[in-house]
Amino acid sequence: MINILVLEDDEKLNYVMCAKLNSNSYNAIGCRNAMEALDKIQNVKFNLIISDIMMPQIDGFEFVSLIRRHDKMIPIMFITVKNDFAAKEHGYRIGIDDYLTKPVDLDEMLLHVGALLRRANIVNEKKITIGEFYIDAEEMTAYFNGDEIPLTVREFNILFKLLSYPKRTFTRNQLMDSFWGSDSDTASRTLDVHIARLREKLIKCDEFEIKTIRGIGYKAVPK
Repeated sequence: MINILVLEDDEKLNYVMCAKLNSNSYNAIGCRNAMEALDKIQNVKFNLIISDIMMPQIDGFEFVSLIRRHDKMIPIMFITVKNDFAAKEHGYRIGIDDYLTKPVDLDEMLLHVGALLRRANIVNEKKITIGEFYIDAEEMTAYFNGDEIPLTVREFNILFKLLSYPKRTFTRNQLMDSFWGSDSDTASRTLDVHIARLREKLIKCDEFEIKTIRGIGYKAVPK
């Protein structure tokens, strides 16, 4: 059973969102405030989190920041009335994966939930194939058109992480924490160097590209 946490302080909307998810074979658990949600997370293994932003006491931004201190990978989606770019940018900077605005179409919400879960599940795969490109986590090798692409261990790990979640934006801090355990200026510059080297080594590969999301981080996008 796929467990989804729904954090929404509006009682009626919380109910209809959970009902929609439950009627589509998910196990949705609704919470009305962040403290209640944090308590639930201690006792339930969730596969995805849906959160509002504007809530009493602890808002959605602070809630996500608290989650990301301990769990870098769980998919998180904001559903909120805030439609300004600054809110979206801040959300992606702190580690959300998707952003929908209210009034939300519940069928569209289901599409986004399904896409986020599919991307998250890819990380369990050991091999990824995109057209003529192939990467194998067990062998630590990558090929394009049958030719091996020489990668260092860290280059390989960064690339495999990006390709495991296609179209998902990873913040710079997420990547630095994963591979350097630091958000220092040195780690930041080193990350940029590794991305530049990956792009150079993949210059002939036209199956995907590593895109820079200005001011936020990077993502791999199939062409």
